Parts: sequence; structure tokens; C-alpha cells
Amino acid sequence: MARSITILVVEDEPNDAVLVNLALQKIMPGVLLPMVSDGIQALEYLKGSGPYADRSLYPFPDVVLLDLKLPLMDGFEVLRWIRQQPEFKFLPVIGLTGSMRNEDTRLALEAGANFCALKSQGFRRLAELVMQVGGANLTAGSVEVRATPVQSSGSSETLCSGCEPANSVPPAIIPIVPSEGTDGLSPGEHRPHRSK
Repeated sequence: MARSITILVVEDEPNDAVLVNLALQKIMPGVLLPMVSDGIQALEYLKGSGPYADRSLYPFPDVVLLDLKLPLMDGFEVLRWIRQQPEFKFLPVIGLTGSMRNEDTRLALEAGANFCALKSQGFRRLAELVMQVGGANLTAGSVEVRATPVQSSGSSETLCSGCEPANSVPPAIIPIVPSEGTDGLSPGEHRPHRSK
């Protein structure tokens, strides 16, 4: 029996959390969407500690959607912590921002985000980005996919240079363009997906 896909949503704004849930469930019915509302809860969930100790109820995520502006511990701190844990090194993380500031995107990529998504791009768009970032991790599970991964449409969106995952999933499109060399990787190096 195939296991369910799990996407951890770390979002303190209740309306945004509901919209993310609806968009992901529509595109990927059956996906598990545990939600936490601050950075401390995110760390507890990932460690499987405290109220999240039972992995049958709180499975380890295939992808993390992480709001960058969180109470108690912000998304940048959570990202740095994730990337310091050897077992989480290749966990796909998408930073969520409501800010148009390129500085936020740069800081998130430096801290270890695979990609950043602007919330105003819409939550259906975010769900499609999750499919691209998760790649084989998501399609290998028991989730039914009802969307095609996004391709460049020639719009103002730009492909993230140097972000192509090692398993040949096309690079995701991000709405905010980071400065050259700010993705935390050496030139020509790619961030691979976490293996199962």
C-alpha cells in the first residue's frame, strides 16, 4: 500500500492557511496537510517531539511550506535550523512571503529555502509550485495529481538560476528574482531532493 504524501504548512495567518489547504486538496486530493502556526511548533513537528511525537499521526513531511514572517521564531531561523540537521539536508522547503522585497527572497535562499513564492501569486499557483519542487517525492506516493507542473509562459516570472534539482525535475518558477549566487550553492552545484 502506497503511503500518503505529507506537506507541512507553517503559516500563522488562519485565512492563508485555509486557502493553502483548499488549493492543495483541489490539485492533490488525499494529500496530508498538517498545519502549525509558529516556528517553535515547526521545529517540534520536524523533530517528532512534544505533541507531534506520534509519527503515525504526524508523519515526516515530503515538502514544507514555510511562511517567512512567523511569531516566536521566524521562517529564516527555522530554515537555518532545518539545514543544520544532516537528516533534513535535502528536505524541500518553499518559503512563503507577502513582501515584494528581493531582500527577503535573498535571505530565505541563503538560509536554505529551495524556492520562494509570493503569496499574492495565488494559492493555486503555489500548489503547482509544490508539485514541481516535490517532483518524484510527490508523484511516487498515493496522491492523485490534477495539475500539470507549471512551465514558463514567457511572462514576467523568471526561472531561478542554479536551482535545478539533481533528479532532473525542471527548475521551479519563482515570482521574485534573487541576486546571482544567493541560493547557497556553489556555481554549477544543484540541490538534490531528499531520498526516501
